[in-house]
Amino acid sequence: MPTPDGELWQDIFFVANDGLRLHARHYPAMGRRGRPAICLPGLTRNGRDFHDLAVALSTDTHTPRDVYAIDYRGRGLSDWDKDWENYTPLIELEDTLDFMALAGVHQAAIIGTSRGGLIAMVMAALRPAAIGAVVLNDIGPVIESRGLMRIAGHLGKTPTPESWEDAIALVREMNERDFPAIPAEQWEEIARAIFKEENGKPARAYDPDLGKAFEGVDLSQPGAEQWGAFSALTPFPTLALRGENSDILSPETLAKMGEVHPNLETETIEGEGHAPMLKDQRSIETVAQFLAANDPTRGR
Repeated sequence: MPTPDGELWQDIFFVANDGLRLHARHYPAMGRRGRPAICLPGLTRNGRDFHDLAVALSTDTHTPRDVYAIDYRGRGLSDWDKDWENYTPLIELEDTLDFMALAGVHQAAIIGTSRGGLIAMVMAALRPAAIGAVVLNDIGPVIESRGLMRIAGHLGKTPTPESWEDAIALVREMNERDFPAIPAEQWEEIARAIFKEENGKPARAYDPDLGKAFEGVDLSQPGAEQWGAFSALTPFPTLALRGENSDILSPETLAKMGEVHPNLETETIEGEGHAPMLKDQRSIETVAQFLAANDPTRGR
């Protein structure tokens, strides 16, 4: 349902406990029959990544739901933190929970891409009452070191393009090998989600100090395993998506996740890497059907 000014979403600005001004998008649903969804992006990404999915979920003919897409501190339209050590999943979880309290959202469907999925695991352990269902987008309790090395290689180091044409070309060049299924016309949409606009030109949409979190980490070693955190999700219906070409979530880890979680559904997104863009019809329908099947109002 469009907002009064004709947009599909409303911008919400709120203040974190430490005074930082943060941002989220709200895609309102007509009727609000499904449980609300909270979308949590990847490390350097922002709520714009979820636009197509959020529109589809909020305007669904049978089960529309409110959708909120969060910009963590230092990303998107949220303020940058002067202390880079505050860029942690735990503080980002605290910001998310503060927002959920402000918005009156409880037992939400948490849709977490990459880092967002890690935050969902921590939420399940520390604040389980906030969760009703979970979608993990290309993340699990084991993070492949190859993927971490790739991320560290360009984190805060990618040059800011001079024009939107350059931005589109850059984003496509960096990603099309692992995302051959992405249609050519969608690279502009993706570029405009990755970069924000300032004075008509693309600008970095995240604080480059995020890269300091990787300093001193031995990326040649396997990532720390978080099976304990993942096990906190077992009380909740969970959908795990994996990009076919992912270098973060391996097929072996995905299979073991299914052994550990008694109510886990899995789906591999063909022709996409880390992390699936959630823009194609199959991905969107998979998420929508999973959420509808696990709504508390189902069958009423």
